Amino acid sequence: MPKVTSRGNVKKDELPATLRRSPAKAQRTFAKAHDSAAEQYGEGRRATQTAYGALKHSFEKVGDHWEPKAGHGPSDEQSEKGGAGKQKQYPSAEGVDANASKRHLQEVAKTLEVRGRSTMSRDELVEAIQKANRRESAAARR
Repeated sequence: MPKVTSRGNVKKDELPATLRRSPAKAQRTFAKAHDSAAEQYGEGRRATQTAYGALKHSFEKVGDHWEPKAGHGPSDEQSEKGGAGKQKQYPSAEGVDANASKRHLQEVAKTLEVRGRSTMSRDELVEAIQKANRRESAAARR
């Protein structure tokens, strides 16, 4: 189902909830990438994965919404190695910018009030942020 109208406006009711709470640029990025992928691959999982892959190059998930990243580029191993079209799938960081500096990850963890963040490794920070994001998204759905 198209996410963009014929006039180029995003159909917000067609977007995932986390994107409805995100900046307009994030909504447009996801919607246009989804529509393009749906034309090429058909509706379904691959089109959605492709749209999230495009989104994660410019945005990261913080809590229950997406925020612009400081730099453009892949956010996790899945995005780096080829995305949805590849046969081998890699672990996704669920929107967390796993390639960001440890300092940045600690700042995001602080925003999300993750306890024990100062003693965590990069991988532990990514996992803790994923968990906090899931919790915030679930709370926003209630």
